[in-house]
Amino acid sequence: MTDGRATRRRFLAGSGVAAVAGLAGCTDRLKPLRGGSTDDGSSGNESAENGASDVAALADGVPSLETEYNSRTEYGQPGDSLDDFEDIDAWEIARGSGEADQDVSFDGSQSLRLTSENGQTIVAQRDISGTDLTGNDYSFAVRTTTPQNITVNLRVVDSYGSDRIYSLREITYRTPDVGWFRASPGVFEESDIAPSLDDADRLEIRVLHSMDEAELWIDDLRTHQKPETGYVMLSWDDGTRDFYDTAAPLHDEFGFSAVQAVVPRWVVDGRNGIMSVSELEDRQAAGDQIVVHGTHTSLHEYDDEAELENRIRSDKSWFIENEFEGADYIVYPNNSYDKTSLEYLTDYHYCGGFNQSGNVNTTTVYGFDPMALPRTIGHDLSTSKRCVDLAEAHNQCTILNFHEFDANNTMPEGDYETFLGYVDSADVEVINFDDLWKLRTDPF
Repeated sequence: MTDGRATRRRFLAGSGVAAVAGLAGCTDRLKPLRGGSTDDGSSGNESAENGASDVAALADGVPSLETEYNSRTEYGQPGDSLDDFEDIDAWEIARGSGEADQDVSFDGSQSLRLTSENGQTIVAQRDISGTDLTGNDYSFAVRTTTPQNITVNLRVVDSYGSDRIYSLREITYRTPDVGWFRASPGVFEESDIAPSLDDADRLEIRVLHSMDEAELWIDDLRTHQKPETGYVMLSWDDGTRDFYDTAAPLHDEFGFSAVQAVVPRWVVDGRNGIMSVSELEDRQAAGDQIVVHGTHTSLHEYDDEAELENRIRSDKSWFIENEFEGADYIVYPNNSYDKTSLEYLTDYHYCGGFNQSGNVNTTTVYGFDPMALPRTIGHDLSTSKRCVDLAEAHNQCTILNFHEFDANNTMPEGDYETFLGYVDSADVEVINFDDLWKLRTDPF
């Protein structure tokens, strides 16, 4: 690794970070909030997207307990509208069933409700002939009552039949308390001959599932510019000694920072195999970002909202008391969240997730929901390399997750060293949550 590459990788760390937050909830039929925004994270105007003066810069050092704005409200409708689904007749339902739903919408008067049974793939498509989509990424609002075993693809096809597929591989939003979130998936695959998107022919929404029935709503399809490079985030859950003893020296050798998601109770109890506070402080001083993982109970399992909020508040307080500067960010235990938990999480955190998959599950940089990011389990070398390849080729971000080397959700130590070398040779930036959040809140 050259000094030039190390400097280029760290260019974001020295820049100011913008962040926002507050409190707003999710409802099936949206009501306007301040500035015409909705209570599900969408905004009626795009003042925040365009760099309005009320977007606060996140100060260096330990953050405050509560956030200043609701990040999902301020950054709910990034980019430019491509289809608002007010004209459902523009969409042809080629497989499955689809209809306008005026009772459930993210923005406007209606959304597109899609259903199918017995594992049948749903296909909704519309003609966009003559549209120039060169250089675009995409996002859309999505809601589903059947998040198990479901994948949502956006397929962009040119007039010659070449295509590019953007894919959200997994949804961990838990039932029955479901609501909307914005998905902005990265490219999963494309034709051997790349599509000519200056002459796009059609858009397809494809829902793949293996269930007896699937139900899903789509709304507010938007376009976004691409960043100038690709990004990789290396996320380690639970604060294990395996990272400290084995992975950390490799990271230091390559000059790569990591994101450490820590469970406070395990640290306080001195649980076997978990880093101590002093060891976490060592890693923060080395450049790692220590973020909230919290009490290791799934967020959707709380029936008492007061207990839920107290848990979220107490978890972050521990990080602040121990002066961990990444406390504004959260990794949900067991990748569990629902509509109610998101309402409280935005009071204390700006960004987090995840919708986690064992397959390639990347995100674009400028369009994701601040609290529903996707990531990929780093369980094998080939999948992780493919994530990096796609991030490099399409200027998107791959967030890769690890735990400890003897677990089946983490590649072996030798493969991990090989993987870090692969990242080092790729034309990508290794970033943390601060860096990603700066890109999302101040893209241009």
